[in-house]
Amino acid sequence: MGAAATFTLTLDSAVAAAVDLIPGCEFAGASIVQKKRKVTTEASSDALVRRGDELQYELGEGPSLQSIHEQETVYSGDLTRESRWPTWSRRVADELGVRSMLCVQLFVGPTSLGCLSLYSRSVDAFDQAARYSAIAFAAHVAVAMAAATQEDNLTSALTSRTTIGQAEGILIERYKIAPDEAFAVLTRLSQQRNTKLHHIAADLVRTGVVPEHPAGTWHDIPSSTRPAAGISSDAVQTRRHPAPSD
Repeated sequence: MGAAATFTLTLDSAVAAAVDLIPGCEFAGASIVQKKRKVTTEASSDALVRRGDELQYELGEGPSLQSIHEQETVYSGDLTRESRWPTWSRRVADELGVRSMLCVQLFVGPTSLGCLSLYSRSVDAFDQAARYSAIAFAAHVAVAMAAATQEDNLTSALTSRTTIGQAEGILIERYKIAPDEAFAVLTRLSQQRNTKLHHIAADLVRTGVVPEHPAGTWHDIPSSTRPAAGISSDAVQTRRHPAPSD
């Protein structure tokens, strides 16, 4: 299973468990915001949750948004009497029948925040014991999410490093240069093209073609092994290894 799938499974399991374990919770969802981008609902136990969250994003108000951006835990025992988010509260009460809401912030990492949102159609559904349970539960979910994110980042880093190594191998074999020289060539191509190093490497591995190289790309590389500008890799290989004469 891939790291992204693991992360999604973690959230799906969390919202399902919240409904089972937290007293008063009828529906649950998990929202995530990364690097101050827009908030998205990544998992939900029911379509009601996605609609309730969508209304928050559309209106720019609601308990989940407040939990993420302003304070860790937000609770409303009766949305028909709620003044903090009057438009959203009226809409979800009328359209979805939601009366109580409990939202607990999920701290995933230095650039990612989330929110566990618990919905109920009952007034005063979450007593103090339920709120404490939700806070403790959210802490466990945050740890699981952070672990899944770390796995995702590690997998991505390992994949990029493998691709770069394959590209280095192509340059080493083709031009008979040292590993550090091959890495220097890839780095300069990345800088000159303003393209990430692993993208340069991935293109080389996929096509087998060294990109057109501006002056300086092969700086410090022995002149006898440099490909001439405008000459294909095959041409360079043929020039450096001519066919034996009869």
